[in-house]
Amino acid sequence: MELRHLKYFAVLAEELNFNRAAARLHISQPPLTRQIQQLEEEVGARLLSRNTRGVELTAAGRALLEDAQRILGLVKVAKERTGKAGRGQIGRLDVGIFGSAILNHIPRLLLEFRNRYPEVEIALHAQTKAEQVAALRERRLTVGFNRHVPVEPDIVVETVYLEPLVIAVNRKHPLARHKAIRIADIVGEPLILYPRNTRNSFADDVMALIRKEGGQPRVVQEVTDVVTAIALVASGFGLCVTPAAASSLKLRGVVYRPIKATPPPIIELACLYRRDDESPILAAFLDITRKFSPAPE
Repeated sequence: MELRHLKYFAVLAEELNFNRAAARLHISQPPLTRQIQQLEEEVGARLLSRNTRGVELTAAGRALLEDAQRILGLVKVAKERTGKAGRGQIGRLDVGIFGSAILNHIPRLLLEFRNRYPEVEIALHAQTKAEQVAALRERRLTVGFNRHVPVEPDIVVETVYLEPLVIAVNRKHPLARHKAIRIADIVGEPLILYPRNTRNSFADDVMALIRKEGGQPRVVQEVTDVVTAIALVASGFGLCVTPAAASSLKLRGVVYRPIKATPPPIIELACLYRRDDESPILAAFLDITRKFSPAPE
């Protein structure tokens, strides 16, 4: 029994007329008759009977029609799902995330992807750079986002976004009255750094900025994440240099000021993925990532 036998039979069962069924199938009536005869021989039962009223299904025909419709429905679904999978429209996207980037650019990028590909499941994994690289190699991750990603022969690193830096300061601090703050103004001020768990990191960039001004950073606390750092700023513990995405953290008593410099300091956000990954889902995601330009907030 072949699928065409079931298809021809199902159409004939709907029309109960050989000429109309043949027209729908874009064949002539004799080949349709032969196909139905072959199907009856294979199942060993009469499927249709002719009488003065035309063509009717037999009991065996009614039983086969139910199964035929179910099988043809499954075949249609399989074809649709296979096509969508080939175009990256269904499946799973495992994304490695970290720190402050999840506060702004990445969520908007993921929303854009979800709106375009609603049937793709998105799974987020909070991981360090080393964890993301390991997960990519073990195929537990499709794509990661991070900063200062080391060069690896099997991993592609692409710049996604260049983000300005800002200074988080307690509202009661004298510097909070400034519309913009120079790096020289924070030399000697108590400084909160993050992250402390990896090097080379964003914390090293902040240290380099201050040293470039001829000062020695006065680090009073190193923490693992941006939320903890901004919470300490809210308590008056110190200042924090952070990517602008952190300004979406609206903690009581914290204000964010741009850095007054020419050119203003920026930090790179990059995505990373396996060089040999030919997944249609990854290709679709990278296409959106490369074209994505979020509207100003």
